[in-house]
Amino acid sequence: MLLGVNIDHVATLRNARGGVEPSVFDAAKICERLNVSGITTHLREDRRHIKDEDVRLIKEKLSTRLNLEMAMTDEMQKIALEIKPAACCIVPEKRQEITTEGGLDVASQIKRAKEFVKPLNDAGIVVSMFIDPDIKQIDAVLAINAPFIELHTGSYSNAFGKENEEVEFQKLKDAALYAQKNGLKVNAGHGLDYVNVKRMHEIDGLVELNIGHSIISRAIFVGLEKAIEEMKELIK
Repeated sequence: MLLGVNIDHVATLRNARGGVEPSVFDAAKICERLNVSGITTHLREDRRHIKDEDVRLIKEKLSTRLNLEMAMTDEMQKIALEIKPAACCIVPEKRQEITTEGGLDVASQIKRAKEFVKPLNDAGIVVSMFIDPDIKQIDAVLAINAPFIELHTGSYSNAFGKENEEVEFQKLKDAALYAQKNGLKVNAGHGLDYVNVKRMHEIDGLVELNIGHSIISRAIFVGLEKAIEEMKELIK
């Protein structure tokens, strides 16, 4: 498995007081120096953490694959086609949420999703749809011609160590297998930390884990470089 590092919450801390510290770009440079597989930034509609200039600077100055998380809106599609990140992960977005809540409901908007994805595909941007481990949603992704899904691991992460852990984990495992059998590549992320990430090894064929909050939280105590190295070691 590969590790993609989400650096959104470096920007959250920066924006708490304004100014430029801590530097999102410096965090991205550390990620690149440690050879992570990707740097993830979520450019939200309200710009609550990552800003447009953060995304542009990372894309222009660094060679590590940039994964742009974004909502399925015309504004974000236009930005993606202009910046041309290596990859885009299409996520649901609500202004009132603290963080992304659940996967995108692709099944209820197949026509819209197919129209949204096509120009990104045509531009050579690798598209992933962030979905719950649900067969109906996987079938919908197959219908819109996106090559990747990212399984939302939030329910598993919340259930870890509790009575329903095995139920939630099996949903992930079954969904990954079904997607792979039907030709999709599978990533996973949301709520994964230094303890619950260990079970991802039980899911065959996962390409990449995208992890942010736990790494940035750990970095407060040990530094970003060590926090990334520790997570890379866990997912080897």
